[in-house]
Amino acid sequence: MLAIIGGRGLTQLANLKITHRQVMRTPYGEPSCAFLFGILNGHEVIFLARHGYGYTIPPHLVNYRANLWALREQGVMDVVSVATVGGIRGDMVPGTLVLPDQVIDYTHGRDSTYFDSRNMSYSNIDFSSPYSQAMRRRILHSAALVDQPCLDGGTYAATQGPRLDSMAEIDRYERDGAHMVGMTGMPEVALAMELDMNYATIAVVANYAAGRGDSRQGINMETLNTTAERAMERVRAILECVVNCHDD
Repeated sequence: MLAIIGGRGLTQLANLKITHRQVMRTPYGEPSCAFLFGILNGHEVIFLARHGYGYTIPPHLVNYRANLWALREQGVMDVVSVATVGGIRGDMVPGTLVLPDQVIDYTHGRDSTYFDSRNMSYSNIDFSSPYSQAMRRRILHSAALVDQPCLDGGTYAATQGPRLDSMAEIDRYERDGAHMVGMTGMPEVALAMELDMNYATIAVVANYAAGRGDSRQGINMETLNTTAERAMERVRAILECVVNCHDD
């Protein structure tokens, strides 16, 4: 089963039939909100609003462990995350869709693993390639089928939030090798790997990062939101195709 984790507008899919909502409970507390179950092109899907339906949960307070655990309990193996980012690399202009293949974690204080008890055995996951290559190929293939350009590869800098970053911080991330910056990339991808889920992210470049492009004099939040909303139309087209595509 496929799960889609994201924010506003992702359930506005042309061929989606909503079947029911369901509140979940986990050993790690409650997920961000009730799961929304639906049928898309004949396939069952689950939608989860990462920040809650009212967009009330900031990135550092999202219960990432409960979200992923509850999805796995429902039989989800494949996860597409949709997240807005700021573009650092020159070709990541506002409105661009990117599939990151690497991540740098700048977050702190988040519950970042399921191996947090001395009463359970643990394993060291191989995080060399954080995102599922099979899921990335599936998304890229879907994007090509619906003629929606999507950059293949890039390093996601996961920051704490909820504030945006200073120009000096963006300069630091660039020196570290980051190409885009967002607030929800970690620990979500690591937790998905601990649960053996096939996880990949569609990153929507909503704005230039601080000090880049038209953000040199500050970030216009109204423009950021408008750009993200327009790009979500393209994301929805890709998602409608993803449910029908499978890695060979």
